[in-house]
Amino acid sequence: LLNKQPSSLKLSTQQAQAEPKEKTMTTADQIKPDMPVVCSEDGQFSVVDHMEGQTTIKLKKDKAGQHHYIPLSWVTSTEDGKVKVDRPGDEAMQDWSTTPPMG
Repeated sequence: LLNKQPSSLKLSTQQAQAEPKEKTMTTADQIKPDMPVVCSEDGQFSVVDHMEGQTTIKLKKDKAGQHHYIPLSWVTSTEDGKVKVDRPGDEAMQDWSTTPPMG
């Protein structure tokens, strides 16, 4: 009995931890123009221009006058009015696109 109790407690704790993640999944309507875009290390590397459809974020032009696009799937949160992505800024800037996705 004692061995079963902790495992059932662990299961309910895991379920409780899994549920909020699903509820806090970022949706397109949470992304607003002019929100700062920060990397996994909290450094800002861009600013939201607007959503392109339901799955792509168009970023404001960089110093060279180029827009960039990142997938909504990179976003881990929109807390504190910032769009936080799942990777360091250097990696994000290597992986972003300069053209909107087709389709």
